Amino acid sequence: MSKKKNERQLARFRKKKHIKKIVFGTSNRPRLVVYKSLKHVYAQLVDDTNQKTITGVSSLSNELKDQISSAKNRVEVAEIVGNGIAKKAKDLKFEHIVFDRNGYIYHGRVKAIAEGARKGGLKF
Repeated sequence: MSKKKNERQLARFRKKKHIKKIVFGTSNRPRLVVYKSLKHVYAQLVDDTNQKTITGVSSLSNELKDQISSAKNRVEVAEIVGNGIAKKAKDLKFEHIVFDRNGYIYHGRVKAIAEGARKGGLKF
């Protein structure tokens, strides 16, 4: 692993640790956690008081396959994933959530997930 990549990872983990101290999900207002890899994006609703993952959606989810196949780029895929997590949250009767960007910069795919969730009806 190159030195520059290692430094970036460490910086992200430091930010993630700081965010985790502040952002806390409850059973009434779960935490929306975003994770991104080079190819895919993942979004989960987490209840920190009970230490449970409530639900999750990713760009690999079967229910989103047809929408994702028509997307032109990864940012559009992220917005579809955000909309998908909003639909699942609405089905579970969650309207208000806490957004956890997981140490990533609020830009690009992370921002697209947040905007897709807002369009789906979630309030941060």
